[in-house]
Amino acid sequence: MDLDLIFLGTGGSVPSARRNTASVLVRRGGDRLLFDCGEGTQRQMQRSTGLVQATDVFITHLHADHYLGLPGLIKTWEMQDRTEPLFIYGPPGLREVFASMARIVGRVRYEVELDELEPGARVNFDGYSVEAFEVEHRIAAFGYLLAEQERPGRFDPELARSLGVAEGPDFGRLQRGEEVGGSDGPVRPDQVMSEARAGRRIVITGDTRACTGTRVAAEGAEVLVHDASFADSEVERAAETGHSTARQAAALAAEAGVKLPALVHISARHFVPEILAEAREEHPGAIAPRDFDRIEIPLPEKGEPRLIKEGALAEAAKESE
Repeated sequence: MDLDLIFLGTGGSVPSARRNTASVLVRRGGDRLLFDCGEGTQRQMQRSTGLVQATDVFITHLHADHYLGLPGLIKTWEMQDRTEPLFIYGPPGLREVFASMARIVGRVRYEVELDELEPGARVNFDGYSVEAFEVEHRIAAFGYLLAEQERPGRFDPELARSLGVAEGPDFGRLQRGEEVGGSDGPVRPDQVMSEARAGRRIVITGDTRACTGTRVAAEGAEVLVHDASFADSEVERAAETGHSTARQAAALAAEAGVKLPALVHISARHFVPEILAEAREEHPGAIAPRDFDRIEIPLPEKGEPRLIKEGALAEAAKESE
């Protein structure tokens, strides 16, 4: 099952020429999930993936740079004759915010369902879930953990044959967890299957201090997308405003055993290579993706997650040929 992230906005609260406000698109198989939707997100889609009709949107918190792109995107989808329902999740206060935007959005012909989550709430999909956890910002804010279900272990056909299991349907039954007959009696799945294999994990924090909630959620994650608004010299300012320094974010990732920390929301005041150098003193694998970069996340046994610079733009160019 293919799994990747496309960064539609990696900047701080004020967009710059190179970095839009917060938005990350997660693609898993045929599913399209949007995490945050800063102003200009639909334009970022038009430049890269096309106007992807995401089925679910997860808002980390109710500061405008994380949701202000929704009215335009919702209306544009309507003009494209969208019929599929749209589910929007976020912290308490989500409905009140949308009520205040009602005159902008107006009435749309497809269903838009709002769901105010509580910490620990889980939204289930086919083969994975997205769970909300509390982070530490100036207002109520969530991070989200996308976690795949465990996969069955590998089936050993040679071992099954040696135990007298007939090839064909019985092989399938073993892989589905059923006992079958062998030459010396019943054969159990655990006799011919390796241990279950862990699914992939992605954590996206939105704006936050480096905190215990993120540390727990990110344990062993393939990718952690984390606030890195400030440099070492601004550690007090980071604490006051409910943000992280790049070093703090990378240190948390290292402690949690994250394979690839992706640092975003870096203030436009900073020279990114310098702030990234601070982070890499804590986690050498830390990256600071730019808009339209893509992270490909293979199954664990097939390799490590990898950054593809301008990967979304390359896909768009290829499709236009």
